[in-house]
Amino acid sequence: MNDLSRKTVVGVDVGGTFTDLFFLDEAAGTCGVAKVPSTKPDQSVGIRGGIGEGGVELGAIGTIVHGTTVGTNALLERNGACTGVITTTGFRDVLEMRRRDRPQTWGLWGSFDPVVPRDLRLEVDERVLADGSVHTAVDPDAVKQAAKTLLERGAESVCVFFVNSYANDANEKVALEAVREIWPNPHITASSVILPEIREFERGSTASLNAYLQPPVGNYLERLEDGLRDGGFGGQVLIVQSNGGVMSAKVARELPVRTALSGPAAGVIAGAYIAEAAGEPNIITCDMGGTSFDVSLVADGQSALSAQTSIDFGMVVRTPMIEITTIGAGGGSIASVDRGGLLQVGPESAGSDPGPVCYGLGNTRPTVTDANVVMGRINAERPIGGKLDRLDVEASKEAIRVHVAEPLGIEVMEAAEAIVRVANAKMAGAIRLVSIERGHDPKTFTAMPFGGGGSLHTGALIKEVGLARALVPRYPGVTSALGCVIADMRHDRVQTLNTMLDMLDLSALNKAVEEIVIEAEGLLDGANVAFEGIERLVEFDMLYLGQTHTVSVPVPDAMSGSKSALDTVKIRAAFETAYKATFGSLLDGIGIRVMNLRVAVIGTRPKFDLALLAPSEGGSVDASRTGARQIWFDGKWWVSPVYDRLSLPVGAEVPGPAVLEQADTTILVDPDLTGTVDSYGNFVIARKA
Repeated sequence: MNDLSRKTVVGVDVGGTFTDLFFLDEAAGTCGVAKVPSTKPDQSVGIRGGIGEGGVELGAIGTIVHGTTVGTNALLERNGACTGVITTTGFRDVLEMRRRDRPQTWGLWGSFDPVVPRDLRLEVDERVLADGSVHTAVDPDAVKQAAKTLLERGAESVCVFFVNSYANDANEKVALEAVREIWPNPHITASSVILPEIREFERGSTASLNAYLQPPVGNYLERLEDGLRDGGFGGQVLIVQSNGGVMSAKVARELPVRTALSGPAAGVIAGAYIAEAAGEPNIITCDMGGTSFDVSLVADGQSALSAQTSIDFGMVVRTPMIEITTIGAGGGSIASVDRGGLLQVGPESAGSDPGPVCYGLGNTRPTVTDANVVMGRINAERPIGGKLDRLDVEASKEAIRVHVAEPLGIEVMEAAEAIVRVANAKMAGAIRLVSIERGHDPKTFTAMPFGGGGSLHTGALIKEVGLARALVPRYPGVTSALGCVIADMRHDRVQTLNTMLDMLDLSALNKAVEEIVIEAEGLLDGANVAFEGIERLVEFDMLYLGQTHTVSVPVPDAMSGSKSALDTVKIRAAFETAYKATFGSLLDGIGIRVMNLRVAVIGTRPKFDLALLAPSEGGSVDASRTGARQIWFDGKWWVSPVYDRLSLPVGAEVPGPAVLEQADTTILVDPDLTGTVDSYGNFVIARKA
């Protein structure tokens, strides 16, 4: 295994606008950051450029941990591989039928096209019954013929998806081997491998999306690894999963669907880690990049995991992932006036190329960044990212005048403020969605803004949502990259049981848990990464007989080392605890059904002391002041002092209005707020006493 203490660890987060890097050398007790424009279509070019910008030799790097948006973008933009599906006769249209849902809840019209078109979804005769018995064995020759047809029609990857394969994967195994005999590449997916869980649509959707992503994600990771090795890199590349853990690049190529929310998940992990150290167990992470605004809630130090999510309408991914709500409200979100005369912000984004109008790269439509530049909140002479020497304020003003001010009949400064207010309202709505609408009181939560633009909108979000305060990390622009460094390695596995609790075969159950643990620990060992320890978690999806929705039931003390110690008493007690916490009371005299077994094996990676990020002693508030400039607040100009954020000492108090600048972001303190530097270098913003 690599000794991570002897070499630099690099966290990399690739966003729609910038690629962020965090460099950690624990042996030397030093860290650094870099921020460079993202490179499309090949993100690996930007990563190599960012490492060079950080001044670290590739040969000195032990591990690169990467939060990637390649899979996410491929799904959102529908530019994954041409994919074929081989399925059971009669189940060709499962992906199209879904759960009989609609794009618009109240609309009478709507359409949905699966990522796999109908002519690439082929059927073969086979049948496994719900009890696992094989009714009709699959013919390998029929499978080969279907695979040949898919190749002739241009398929680059294939998914084998048979109904009830979760109960018995015998037919899928035969079909898988038949496909491998003739398929020209390794891009082959079996639904029973990806998700051996009941419900054919969710399983078929997840498996087909995995096949859809294998070529683009696999090719990208191959280019990245080859480029790094050519430059002298000899360490390991790890990929952040949607569940907040990491996996090897090899596993990511096989299971790319697990990277669907890779980038945003890293930010949540970092946020929870920083908040715990700062004594803030309840936080709402607010990641504002150039393209999107990602929100997630962490309660009592634990981020919420969801069993499934939908990437855009109809593309359901059923694999554990951190609950993240994403809206199109980033710095590059374009402002416009619709036909009804209403101001709209996003979801269309200018991205990094051409970027906001102030970049001077060809865009003529105003963005949120342009509004902040015009209002003096972003220093036009000191743009983040290092690509530009200065920002064109006058061009931003002209764009706002033409596209927003004149159509609304207002002045340019009013229009700029209106753009920011609309963006703030959208972000506040996302925060309410993950807090108030789920039973959490925002007054008991602290906002943690990060990303390049999050700290510019902190004050508005505190006041609009009623949050207790905001905690701005030391390096907010590269927090997701920091999360990559912090994240543990994690492997999840699910298996459908679908039996009554009293009828559980405990011997078979404990054996199954142990086999899953052995398999996952083998993946950990194969990653060639140093761990401080291994954590094993067991939970079930359970419900009362007759119910349709399950409750997640974690079982404490389910494992004794690597041995499973499950029994019906433990499982029943855990179910009653979880059910009562969810619904308030139990149901008497009704049988309990155990639907799914879920096992997670987590390799805990070495952490570092956040005190490394704290400012050095000897500074002062006055010495950190670099000047002053006019900032637009609430319809008028305010003269606001400007500070070098990173030189502010621990305990420093900065009353608003004020601006704090650093290489990766700008922090805005509203006139009615004040900020304080804590012992870790975080900047805590709260209402004035």
